[in-house]
Amino acid sequence: MPAYSFEAMQSDGKFRRGIIEADTVKAARSMLRIQALVPLAVNPVASDGKLGSTQSVLQTPLFGGRVFSATGLAIWTRQIAGLVSYGLPLERALTALTEEAEDDKQRNLVASLRAEVNGGATFARALSHHSREFSNIYIAVIGAGEQTGHLGQVLERLADDLEERQTLKSKLLGAALYPAIVTLVAVVIVMFLVGYVVPQVANVFLGTKQALPFLTVAMLAISAFVRSYGWAAAGVLAVMAFGLRLALKGERFREKFDTATLKLPIIGRVTRDYNAARFAGTLAMLAGAGVPILKALQAAAETLSNRAMRADALDALVLVREGAPLAVALAQKTRFPGLVSMFARLGEQTGQLPVMLQRVATQLSTEVQRRAMAMATILEPLLIVVMGLVVMLIVLAVLLPIIQLNQWVK
Repeated sequence: MPAYSFEAMQSDGKFRRGIIEADTVKAARSMLRIQALVPLAVNPVASDGKLGSTQSVLQTPLFGGRVFSATGLAIWTRQIAGLVSYGLPLERALTALTEEAEDDKQRNLVASLRAEVNGGATFARALSHHSREFSNIYIAVIGAGEQTGHLGQVLERLADDLEERQTLKSKLLGAALYPAIVTLVAVVIVMFLVGYVVPQVANVFLGTKQALPFLTVAMLAISAFVRSYGWAAAGVLAVMAFGLRLALKGERFREKFDTATLKLPIIGRVTRDYNAARFAGTLAMLAGAGVPILKALQAAAETLSNRAMRADALDALVLVREGAPLAVALAQKTRFPGLVSMFARLGEQTGQLPVMLQRVATQLSTEVQRRAMAMATILEPLLIVVMGLVVMLIVLAVLLPIIQLNQWVK
């Protein structure tokens, strides 16, 4: 049954908004009048969870952002998983989540899902109409859960996976945030000292007709360059960054760039383990939900942000399609850690492939967190030391002429 968003006036003169299900707009207006409401606007909820083209101005979103953030989607999945696991029918679970929605956009989206499910569509098919909010992997897992009759368990597993990924991303972001802030502050301070302080102090000594120390001369040259060409240099760097971003959209250049990234001493190892953990975790979740291995491999490969590793995963998919075991196919791809093929082999031998893949995903995620925290621990004092050395050189460039002048006066 279609869902409609309405604006109506109550008998006390107050406005009321909400979602109502009816066969037609006319039927929806009649239902509102039965509830002693005066309908002002009744608009169908579109398939993408937004209102139709005749929606009121008050309900028109200013920006076309996503309804669910990464954290919001994990919370919503956990909520519906809990309701379904306790035996509540899917339609009633969606009704409850519609009533508890935090904003209109989320309420409209969930109401649209509920309307499609009430109309006879499967939950996975209803989700597929909102591809902007729900990824192909999310939909595939839900579809597998419905086919096997274990939707509640699959939703719980999906919620666990989303929460684990969000936790890993948050820890990596937290590890990189402090060094990034320190670097930014250091650059701003150094640019201020070189561009403004050094010239003001050094100009005092230019009229002494004495040869300035080499460090002071070099610092004045740098200061002159910053003051004359600083903005031009910043513009060139911005253009180069923009050009690199455009170049990375090309598949061949992106694959070569990602291949070079994997060869870096520390960042390469973290990148490889992070992508491998994501690949193994997704494959474990899909295989555990009953998705065929070829389809699961295809979906898991699409989650890899590193294009070089994605190419290896797709090559492994071809080998598996030709009859090779998963462990053998992954063992031939050196960009993947050896743990992935080893645990895959154990899983195939014991018949517990999802369990073993999830175990290696957890192990790799832990290793990524450990290395990221170690990098942050090393970078923090290193950045402070580098900043101190730069400031010391600037101070010496200012003090050396003073010392030289003092000696000349004596």
